[in-house]
Amino acid sequence: MGAEDKLVGCTIYCKRPPSAQKKEKVGNVVEVNVEKIVSLKPDLVLATELTDKRDIGKLKALGISVITFKTPRNFSEICEQFLRLARIVKKEEKAKEIVQRANKKIEAVKEMVKDLPKPKVFIQIGARPLFTATKDSFINDLIKLAGGINIASSAKTGLYSRERVIKDNPDIIIIVTMGITEEREKKHWQAYNTLEAVKEKRIYFIDSEKVCSPTPLSFVEALKEIVGLIHDTG
Repeated sequence: MGAEDKLVGCTIYCKRPPSAQKKEKVGNVVEVNVEKIVSLKPDLVLATELTDKRDIGKLKALGISVITFKTPRNFSEICEQFLRLARIVKKEEKAKEIVQRANKKIEAVKEMVKDLPKPKVFIQIGARPLFTATKDSFINDLIKLAGGINIASSAKTGLYSRERVIKDNPDIIIIVTMGITEEREKKHWQAYNTLEAVKEKRIYFIDSEKVCSPTPLSFVEALKEIVGLIHDTG
């Protein structure tokens, strides 16, 4: 939105754009350094529902305004929250343009994949325990819009067993590199040589920065990459 000059601090996971790495670091997604935040004298703190509520309480007690954003469950909610943030930083017109551009790109992707086969996909977000994306995750939207079928879409939680993956027998396994040792995880799956994804050598990796940083435009970037993986067009 071009409002980065208003940002005085961010988390250790905020790495894009490169200028974000030069901002003061105030904690991670869950735990924050309240003293550090106070020292930066912000007018407003943006939190997520994962942020420790005790820290939010401390900030509010010190007279600092805090606005909490929920974890978006789909692309529509990503856009809604992006526009909400735009209203806060007074960049609404710019944000509307970005959302419109992202929606046009998504419609183009949907048109491109509509007649292609729909392979079964398992996306691995965590290794120990094995964790995936259900229908209540925007990552499920990524798979669906890319023309794939998320084998875990009907699961009640993201916790998933390898036995269940074997039973579902996905055509493709995509491993999100969130602190996961890529080759070790790939070898782990290759031990299950009855899996279609293993037989066809369709185990892929995708950077967590692309998949787990939901803005309208980064969502489109991730979508295009997943289309390339599951339809073998990359």
